[in-house]
Formats: sequence, structure tokens, C-alpha cells
Amino acid sequence: MNGAPQRMEKRPWELVRQTMGGPRAIADKLRALASAVAHYGREDLVRQRLERLRELGHLDRIPNRLQRIVGAIDMMRFFIVPAAADYYEEKGIDFKFHSLLRFLDDPASVIDPTGFNSTRDNIIGHVMQVVHANPEYDFQLLDTFEDGMEQMEQQVQAVLDGTHPRAASIRAIVEEPDYHERLLEHIRAHRANPGAQRLIRSNVAEHFQAEERTFGTVPAAMRYFSRMPDNIPAAVRHLMMVKRFPLHLAEPEPTAQAA
Repeated sequence: MNGAPQRMEKRPWELVRQTMGGPRAIADKLRALASAVAHYGREDLVRQRLERLRELGHLDRIPNRLQRIVGAIDMMRFFIVPAAADYYEEKGIDFKFHSLLRFLDDPASVIDPTGFNSTRDNIIGHVMQVVHANPEYDFQLLDTFEDGMEQMEQQVQAVLDGTHPRAASIRAIVEEPDYHERLLEHIRAHRANPGAQRLIRSNVAEHFQAEERTFGTVPAAMRYFSRMPDNIPAAVRHLMMVKRFPLHLAEPEPTAQAA
């Protein structure tokens, strides 16, 4: 994608129509959403995904269901939503309208903040439609599928080629014109050497650095989730009383490597 992105040039109604797609696309999206809702909360499926993550070395400990719920709420209220709102405000983009476009493009991908209930293509679609602060978390989720990162690479290339079935709707949303080129380079680097480098969005605010370290990868996020209350009274108390990101639970800053 060269020049100014469609997201910044087209009128709102044009963007809505483009992200919705035609009758067939809408029907496909509704089927995917119904499937996602049907699987949401299936602890047996989530547990399989978590066990696979542990086998891959991404988890030291598996938080229980309540801890994951509380941790996901913290991840949303302390990082995902405020960091996104901060980013889009700087870009001059209405965050609420942008969220609507995301939902119209792929409703199934926006209902599962942790990704544990999401299909391979839900995760891929999410990464392609959102300029990520750091896609490492999603890459690690895709590692639980045998062909996850291979499909990630193929589908991003298809968006760039204009052959992906959702290429038009994705282009109506993404606000950085070179995002998919940079994403494709990073995917290839990740497949060659996982974790060697990180693709960080150009303007992650300084005051979100601790949150990005904590929620930007599966291992770090699950360490945080595992520190959440494991009983309902304590969980309610945490959600009611903790109004800011608890820095004492943040992932520590990386130490400089010796030469």
C-alpha cells in the first residue's frame, strides 16, 4: 500500500460499506461470529491451548479460569483500550468509530481479548486489521497451530497482492500505509529466529512501557494472570479497588546483556 491509507482519505460511510462487504461476506462473518460465541468459555478447549503453550515453553504456570478473567479485564482496562485510544488520538482518528470498523470487518476477532478461544484465522485477521503495539503475543498464540505462522505469512502476502478475500475491508481500516510490508518482514524474521526482534508500533507512549512489557507476550501476560486472585471475593475486591495498573506486578525491565 503506497501513499495515504484509505482509512485517512475516505468518508465514514464509504469506510463502513467497504468494511461490511457484500451479502456473502456478511454471511461468512456472521457464521464465524456464531462459531466464536459457541466456543467462547469452553474450558476444555482453552485448557488444550494453554497446555500446548506450556509444551512450547511459553508458559511456566497455567492460571485458573478466574485468574484469566480478572487478568484479561486488567489487560483491557490498563493497556489495550487506553493505549489504543492514546494512539488513535495522536493519529487524529476517532477511536469509537475505528472500533466499529474493526467489528464490521471481523466481528469474531474482537470478542476474545486473550485469544484463547480464537481460531487460527481469527488471530491472523486480528493482526492484519490492527496496527499492533507488539504482535509477539499473537505470534505465540499462532504457534499453537501447526501451520499458524505459515498461514500468517501467506495471508499478509495475499493482502499486499490484493488477492485476500478481506483485502479491501482490511485496507479500509489500517491507518499506517506500510504496516503490512513491515509486518511481513517481521513475520519472516520471527519464523527464522523467534523472539529475535520485536515490531513495536511507532508511538507506544512512554507511560505504557510497563504495561507493554507485561501484556505484550504470552509468557509475561500469563505470569501477571497467575498473580491475580483465585477466589471470587478477592477477585471482586481487586476489580473494585485497583484503579491503576499495579506496577509492583509489572514485568521487570530487561537487563542489558553483557558484551
